[in-house]
Amino acid sequence: MSYLLEDRDNLVLLENLVSGVAVGVNLSALSRTLGKHRNTIKKKVEEIFAHKVVDRPIFPFVGMYKIYPLLVVVHLDMPQNEKFEKWVKEDPHVFAAFRCRQGDYNTLLFIYHQDITNYQLWMDSLPSILRLKYGVPEKDAHFMSSSSYFSNQLMIKYSPSSGIHLMEKDFEEKGELSINGYKLDDLDLEILKALVYGKGIKVNHSLLCERSGLHRKTVEKRVSAMLNEGLVSEPVCRFPNFFVPPNHILTYSLLEIRRSKDKVVSEMIRDPHIPIALKIIHEKYNLLVFGNHRSVSEHLRWEESYRQRFPDSFGSANITYLSPDMTISFDQQIVSLSIIRSEIERRRGKDLRRTIQSTGPAMTRRG
Repeated sequence: MSYLLEDRDNLVLLENLVSGVAVGVNLSALSRTLGKHRNTIKKKVEEIFAHKVVDRPIFPFVGMYKIYPLLVVVHLDMPQNEKFEKWVKEDPHVFAAFRCRQGDYNTLLFIYHQDITNYQLWMDSLPSILRLKYGVPEKDAHFMSSSSYFSNQLMIKYSPSSGIHLMEKDFEEKGELSINGYKLDDLDLEILKALVYGKGIKVNHSLLCERSGLHRKTVEKRVSAMLNEGLVSEPVCRFPNFFVPPNHILTYSLLEIRRSKDKVVSEMIRDPHIPIALKIIHEKYNLLVFGNHRSVSEHLRWEESYRQRFPDSFGSANITYLSPDMTISFDQQIVSLSIIRSEIERRRGKDLRRTIQSTGPAMTRRG
């Protein structure tokens, strides 16, 4: 864990940056960059947020992957009711959850954890948590599950914003693009491209000073240290489903690359259809790829194009299609913020114990 997380003031700053409380859109900067009147930009940005094309800006907590280096993909047979869905949406380890029928299982979870031991202890505690906190009956609190383990430290591509190029392609091909009832035009797309790549975003240093009690220069130095340390990355706007652009399905693919692996990986790193990819060793598969496509048929054409470009390179594949309608929860921030807030509480407890230890003897002497 980074030494920066051992300081309470840093944690307060981090919470306000990662939650987006101290981050906003710099309308004046966007106006200058795009050559449009500020009021025009303001109206467009408000429409984009109101129609949930992208979320409001945040500082991504990329240090999370070092704190939780284990990615667990869990298939489980979970009763379909509000109590279970509430748990899924609130649990600080669940990054994404989908209704997904596969064999005996009906739910797919993507979970971040410290290691296999902590994950298994977490799974062992779930029946009690479900019963005591969420009121799940004893007979439903136990369920079948199947887990696959992958390392976030073997991530070879991390580009959650790459889907913006797919949206741009849609617009060029169709001449129009409608998302959640909002019709985007050329200027909307230019604004979106700026926001998802961190342009035209500002930090409210005054609020950070107020929340932390630190001077402005100190705040600026500490935020710079977090960026240099790789604890956070530059502020951006993310898609509501993190790396899945609206109107697209998510593919979760385990691939066996038999030959020319380096060439295949290099091509995938450039491919806007792939926001995240990891090296893996799982059964016969050696590559995990998250992909974005407009439809299943488009994905099949995309896959075939790779097989033609790299003949005899692709072996077996295990592909799961996850549409927006299947989504139960998709929120990386709940995982990020739970880590930060847990550290704040731990720090507060440690400071309290020090205070008690330092004042105890003095109080005894006075007595």
